[in-house]
Amino acid sequence: MSLIKFCERLFKKDGIILIDSYGNKYRIGNPKKEKPITLKLLDKKLNYKLLLCPDLYFGEAYMDGTLVIENGTLTEFLDIAFQNIGREDINTYGKIINSLRDTYRFLTNFNFVKKSKKNVAHHYDISEKLYDLFLDKKRQYSCAYFKQPNDSLETAQNNKIDHIIKKLNLRPNQKVLDIGSGWGTLAIDIAQKSQCEVLGITLSENQLEYSKRKAKELNLENQVQFKLADYRELDEKFDRIVSVGMFEHVGRKFYKKYFNTVSKLLNEEGVALIHTIGSVNSPRNPQPWITKYIFPGGYTPSLSEVATPIEKSGLIISDMEVLRMHYSHTLRHWKERFLSKKKEVLYTFDEKFFRMWEFYLTSCEMAFKWGDQVVFQFQLTKNLTAAPNTRDYIY
Repeated sequence: MSLIKFCERLFKKDGIILIDSYGNKYRIGNPKKEKPITLKLLDKKLNYKLLLCPDLYFGEAYMDGTLVIENGTLTEFLDIAFQNIGREDINTYGKIINSLRDTYRFLTNFNFVKKSKKNVAHHYDISEKLYDLFLDKKRQYSCAYFKQPNDSLETAQNNKIDHIIKKLNLRPNQKVLDIGSGWGTLAIDIAQKSQCEVLGITLSENQLEYSKRKAKELNLENQVQFKLADYRELDEKFDRIVSVGMFEHVGRKFYKKYFNTVSKLLNEEGVALIHTIGSVNSPRNPQPWITKYIFPGGYTPSLSEVATPIEKSGLIISDMEVLRMHYSHTLRHWKERFLSKKKEVLYTFDEKFFRMWEFYLTSCEMAFKWGDQVVFQFQLTKNLTAAPNTRDYIY
């Protein structure tokens, strides 16, 4: 199959103009715009690389500048592309590619303690200034909760914290563990709003220092503590356990260990809330470009992959919610802020880095808009009476 035939099979809705590396011009699909979005290939190798593994080589070509988009933006192109792809696998040689990736997934998901710390540093210890350019003022780097479509990013992120706190059903003086506490916002808000004693653990040295500094500024040092630790290293009991945006970094081979640890650390009447990106499809391999450039060791699980280790750990899924479009909206806000700060980004990083992050934020936005990506919130208990019987305490 040629690249042109592959594109013609892909673009059933809308369309584009494709100019290959030889200068040949093709009309793909039925473009709606008078001046259609044009994809221009500047490297002859792309004629077969995009056919072999488009979900890796398209992003690389965009980063390198060997693939150029004209008469439109990356967002506009990926919006059309993902709308056509939907939840399907776009690899032309799907069975061959996926069999190779099964081996790759097996080899790369052994996230032992040392490797986990290295994976976290790859993404989170880049530069504090970078994240300040596009995150909200509290530095929340996870899916926001949009009660209204026109909510600001700050409002939606605060909505998310309030939503999680309600699901934890906190009581004063309880001990709370935050696994993967990031820049400390959730742990600090829990301490302020519920008078609980909170421990936040992270594998990022940059995030640890920021969290400690923030707690000190707010005079919360005696109520909220932060330390550099892996969840597998803890051995004390907690009334509440929360983890937001960390489970994606656990690795499939450690799901059993993770939930066994949550069960071990949670008191008999305790409640845990696990907030993670997931897939509405059956289990599949990690997105190769994201794994290579953004989140090494990361994986977004299917529901079936999470339910079994939860059951085997002795925990009960007392409540579950699927947040569908919320992360697409969150990523759109991040992307727009990031793009508006291009000049500031280029003070520290080069053009290739900027294009890499543009592709990361935009492709993820579209994966949540058109693809299989959602957010799961699991409320977990050790018995049937630890959480209220109705959702009145949440809504």
